[in-house]
Parts: sequence; C-alpha cells; structure tokens
Amino acid sequence: MRQLPLWKPLLVLAVTLISLLYCVPSMLGGKLPAWWPGWLPSQVVQRGLDLQGGLALLYRVEVEKAVEQTTENLIDEVRLVLRTEHLTHRTLQRTGIDTLELGLSNAADQDKIRQPLTKQLPNVVATWVPDKTAFHLVLTPEYKKEIGRLALDQAIETIRSRVDQFGVTEPTIQKQGEDRIMIQLPGLDDPGRAKSLIGRTARLEFKMVDEKGDLDAALAGRVPSGDLLLYGERVDRTGHKTKQPYLLKRRTVLTGDRLTDARASIDQQQYNEPYVMITFDRQGARKFGQLTGESVGQRMAIILDNKVYSAPVIREKIDGGRAHISGGFTPEEAHDLAIVLRAGALPAPITILEERTVGPTLGNDSIRQGLAAIWLGGALVLFFMGFYYKGFGMLANVAVAVNLFILMAALAMLQATLTMPGIAGAVLLLGISVDANVLIFERIREELRLGKNPMAAIDYGYDRAFLTIVDSHVTTMVTCLVLYQFGTGAVRGFAVSLLIGLAASMFTAVFMTRVSVALILKNRRPKSLSI
Repeated sequence: MRQLPLWKPLLVLAVTLISLLYCVPSMLGGKLPAWWPGWLPSQVVQRGLDLQGGLALLYRVEVEKAVEQTTENLIDEVRLVLRTEHLTHRTLQRTGIDTLELGLSNAADQDKIRQPLTKQLPNVVATWVPDKTAFHLVLTPEYKKEIGRLALDQAIETIRSRVDQFGVTEPTIQKQGEDRIMIQLPGLDDPGRAKSLIGRTARLEFKMVDEKGDLDAALAGRVPSGDLLLYGERVDRTGHKTKQPYLLKRRTVLTGDRLTDARASIDQQQYNEPYVMITFDRQGARKFGQLTGESVGQRMAIILDNKVYSAPVIREKIDGGRAHISGGFTPEEAHDLAIVLRAGALPAPITILEERTVGPTLGNDSIRQGLAAIWLGGALVLFFMGFYYKGFGMLANVAVAVNLFILMAALAMLQATLTMPGIAGAVLLLGISVDANVLIFERIREELRLGKNPMAAIDYGYDRAFLTIVDSHVTTMVTCLVLYQFGTGAVRGFAVSLLIGLAASMFTAVFMTRVSVALILKNRRPKSLSI
C-alpha cells in the first residue's frame, strides 16, 4: 500500500470535527449552553413550511388592472404628442381596458394626426371610426403581454421586499403561470397581519380638495365633472371612528412613486398618536414644495388605496420633501404602513386564490416520521453492511454517519431550508453513499479471488472503482442541478439535500475510508482481510 501523507488524515479529522461543531446547534434546537463560546458556530438548520408550520398563499395578480392603468397614463402621452405637433382634438377619454377614443373636430385632420401618433406611440394601433369622427387607440397584444409580465415581476419583488421587512425567515416567493404568485411563510405567528401586509396595493396619491364643490350634492350622487368622492375616517378622543366624506379633484398632483423612505413615529405633541413620516426624492421634494407653495390656504388630501387618511390645510410652502400621514393608527398599523410604503406600491391589485395553513403540530409529526425513516433506513443499511462486509462494512458505516453530519453541517452553514422532501433526499443518500463502498469492496474481493495480496487488492479496488463512482455521482449531480433550476420549493429542497450529500459521499466513500484503511493497516502486512 502506498505511503500515506500526513495531510490526508488531518483533512479527514478537520472535516469531521467542523461538521460535528456545525451540527451541535441544530441538535440542541438552537438552545446553546451558556458555556458555548461565541466564536463557535451557532447557525441552525432552517426548517421549511412543512416542518415548522406556517402559511401558504396563492395570489392572482390582476394584470388587466395594470393594462387599464397603462391606458389611463396613455392619455397624457397622447396629449403631449398633439401639443408638440400643434394639433387640436375635441375629446380624449378611455372607453375600455386597453382603448382610448380620440375625437376630432374635423375629419380632414385624421391623416395629420395619424402619422405622429403612429410614429411616437409604436405600441398603439390607431383605427379610424368615421361614424364618430374619432380614432380608437388600442394597445397592441404584444404590449399588453409585456405589461402583464412586468406587473407580475414587479409584484413579486414588491412582495419580497415587504416580507423581508416583516421578518419572516426563509420565505418562498415564486411565480406560477402568467399571473399567479405562490408564497410560503414558514414559522409565521400572525397570518392575518401577513395577509394584510402582502395584499395591500399601497398606491399613495396626493389630490387637492375641491373647496368650491357641493359636497351634499356629491353625496346625493351628483358628483361634478372632474371630481370624485372618497371617504376617510374621523377619530375622536375616545377612539370612536366615523366615516368622513371628501370631495376631491380627480387629478393626482403627486404619487408615492417619488418616495425614498417611510418611518413610523410617535407624535409627542398630540396625544402620543403614531404617524408615518414620508420622505421624497429630490424631484419629488421639488414638486411637493412647488405644490404647497402654490396652494397655501387650500387643503391637500393624502390618499392610500382610495382611502383618505388626512386632508390638512397647507399653511406655508413645505421644503425639504417631508410630510406625515396620520389617521388614528395603532403602533402596529403605523409600522406596517411604513413597510408597504418603503417597499413600493403593487403594480396591480392581487387576490387570494388559495390559502393553506400548516400547524406546528403537523410539522413536528413530519419531523418525527422523517427521523424515524432515517433511523430505520440507516439501521437496515448499517446491519447489512456490517453483516456482509464485516470489518470493512463497519468502516463504511462510520463513513455513512460522517456523511450525514456533513450534510446537516452544510445545510446549517449555508442557511438552506430543510423540507420533508429534503429529509427524503437524506434517506435516499444512505443508500447512495454505501453504494460507492459496495463497488469498492466488491472490486477488492474480485482482486483477492484473482490471487493478489491484500495490500495490492485494496489499492486496485479503490483505483478501479474510482472512475465508476465519479461517473455515477456526477450524472446524479447534474440531475439535481436541473431539479433545482426548474423545480418548485419542495423539489428544490430534495435537490439541495441530495446534491450536498452526493458531494459528501464522494469525500467519505472514496477518500475517508481509504485513509482510514491506510491508518489501520499502517506497518502491517495482513494475510487476509475482514471483507
């Protein structure tokens, strides 16, 4: 047998010790003893939704609302084109989700107007309607599909930002199909608050109050053209809430798109009520200062998702780009509102299609059943290996145990999420890891039957089986990578566990057992092998 370099047993010892140290916090459930040094690992394996309980939600993004909003925004673009080209029009209004109607005073102007519209608005098809002396401006199918795709992607990023600030560990947020989002929140204590936080559109708008309009007539159903009627809440000192109507000008003077920060604070001067302080970017601050400077003495309504939170009188020009939103919040409501404002508005409303709650009791049952499967599978494997391959089989059993330690240590080190399919991957790994040893041991047996001495048979056994083991492991790893890339959360959990375990199996089956055999047989010339 070849001379054994010192670094090989030292590497085996180091990997084993480091793996054990990373496994200890998970074995203790994260409750480390007081004497545990701070410089030692403290990470625990994160458990998925199926193991520790939590909330699973399936949302649908109403992409048609995003298309509708894009069409509404198109009005300003069409007006800009007409104004730039010095062209006049009679009417311009949205008549459908994806359609604008541009009415002309003179049908003879259609050719002069069609050309700049077609040139500057490539995502719009202009169709002339002679009966109405108007153009129908319709968004192209490709553009609507792109709007839906962007709305879905933006919704995912916005929801992820909100959930991250909410403090959920290892959430799973991924798209399903063209308009759906799957969200899994493991270990969640307050599902109702999470759903409220995720589902809010959080569209922040500033509109001027119509001081000259007739509020009573609007309440009776006669809302003036160019106005709209919205409601807020009035809270008295006793905490009693009543609905407060507001007659507002329809035009939005400023939106929350220009926000850079939002923080919950406490008003120390008035009843210690929570409020949300918002900060605009440079352009938003300049526009806010200009609006407040031009509207001194008037009221500006602060609206979130079509609900008026406050409508203060502008006393003076407000520079610095800061404002605050009040409305009888609880500290928790103010905190959640600040989160959704910081994360940004959803591009379109979302609706819950499916809600599933997994209790912690079910998760604990899954853990117990998974561990039982590992213990039973492990016991059968260990018994077979020890019975059939004797001393070498016991050595393989030690390698299997170290393999599991390396797997758990890697999951803790990478802060990967362990799911029930991940436990299934660990059970499968028991068989895969001993399979490599079986190949080696059978090869050693074959060399012994050919008459080679034990030391040469060991060398030939490991050398000849090495390429076969590498080939089988690498092909399985490629499969795991494909599963991880294209699979969902459960499939990914299985792929991660198996991928890490396969890498560990290469180390323990080929390298660790050979080093162990070399140490045991060092300076010895056995006439037979316990195999």
